[in-house]
Amino acid sequence: QVQLQESGPGLVKPSQTLSLTCTVSGGSITTSHFYWSWIRQPPGKGREWMGAIAYDGDTYYSESLKSRADISRDNAKTVYLQMNSLKPEDTAVYYCNAFIWSYNYWGQGTQVTVSS
Repeated sequence: QVQLQESGPGLVKPSQTLSLTCTVSGGSITTSHFYWSWIRQPPGKGREWMGAIAYDGDTYYSESLKSRADISRDNAKTVYLQMNSLKPEDTAVYYCNAFIWSYNYWGQGTQVTVSS
């Protein structure tokens, strides 16, 4: 059973860069056909897919965020999200998601608040 754990700073100032980590257990990021996404949910709104990194290292981004977001990995167990030029409207719960063959695995999410 794949398990995901997000971690991050909680509070970030406007214009700063956000760095989040997704730690994977019970599986490997490089296992064929896994896609690892970051998804966020602002308060009172629906979930927004931000981007993903595939098992082979290919990356995909939403059009609205591709100029600010960067998704990477450093080994078989960790996926990163960096996003620059943060704004108050980036305040959201940020989730790590793993997808394979119609199965979805979710982390519990981490709250990020952008405020001075």
